[in-house]
Amino acid sequence: MSVRSQLLKGVLDGCVLSIIERESVYGYELSQKLQQAGLNDISEGTVYPVLLRLQKNGYIRGEMRPSEAGPNRKYYLLTDDGRTALNELALEWSHIAGPVTKLMQRRGKNDQLQTTHPGKQ
Repeated sequence: MSVRSQLLKGVLDGCVLSIIERESVYGYELSQKLQQAGLNDISEGTVYPVLLRLQKNGYIRGEMRPSEAGPNRKYYLLTDDGRTALNELALEWSHIAGPVTKLMQRRGKNDQLQTTHPGKQ
């Protein structure tokens, strides 16, 4: 598994819940929205297991709706538990993303790290 895949696996639930919070979507539409957001390697094959897990955990619920083009589609909506989980994920992400970004931007700037902790390597 690539580094990118491992990182995405850790944050994909939050990304999916965030999209569903904004609007109810069906599976294919969700994968398209993730790709439009820049997560180009997220396929339907990746999305459906995430949707099933989130539904099993009670974070989303499915609702069948008629489709203008073919059979009914299952739309996913956020539950109250899903909103709580999304808020927790967003809070944790905010605590992690800033420090990680700062550390990654410092790469190759050992003089800054050494002045922060003199004598430590």
